[in-house]
Amino acid sequence: MTAEMVAPAWMHEQITAQQYDSWSEEQCVGIEIVDGMVVVSPSASKRHHRLARILANALEAAAGPEWNADTDFDVRLQDVPLTNRRPDVVVYRADTIDIMPTRPEHVLLVAEVVSPGSETTDRIVKVDQYAKAGIAFYWRVEQAATGVPLVYTYVLDPATRSYRDGDMFTGKVKVSAPFPVEIDLGQL
Repeated sequence: MTAEMVAPAWMHEQITAQQYDSWSEEQCVGIEIVDGMVVVSPSASKRHHRLARILANALEAAAGPEWNADTDFDVRLQDVPLTNRRPDVVVYRADTIDIMPTRPEHVLLVAEVVSPGSETTDRIVKVDQYAKAGIAFYWRVEQAATGVPLVYTYVLDPATRSYRDGDMFTGKVKVSAPFPVEIDLGQL
């Protein structure tokens, strides 16, 4: 069995932003681009999707008309080499809804729900990438064995382009920044 039989040739070559932008939405689902290389993400669980949806709905309700919260779309962190991430939840300026791709300067907060296989990427790699891109807030949601999610919050230090630890929450998130919100993730 050859590599082409397992994956298309474009998955083994560095791609440009122009090439990626020419792909259909169907081609882009379930992948991220890191340093120009395609990274395929395993399919997420129902629990993963539910946590992301609960977070997005609560954040959108709390954010007011200036901000939208959505799931599963690209944030273009850099053009060369191309790096597109698909955070589980993105809070972005409402007036940029039609600007594609979404850029870090339009994003206020990203949240990642950690799943088996994404631990290192969500706990280390993405934290660094989002901070370097200048995204003000990062939340990491851990799916604990108890069924009650743990939420770790991080706040950007603009001078160093790195995150400092914020608060950690078990089950219920109650924050005042970037805007007041209370989210009950309870027992899922």
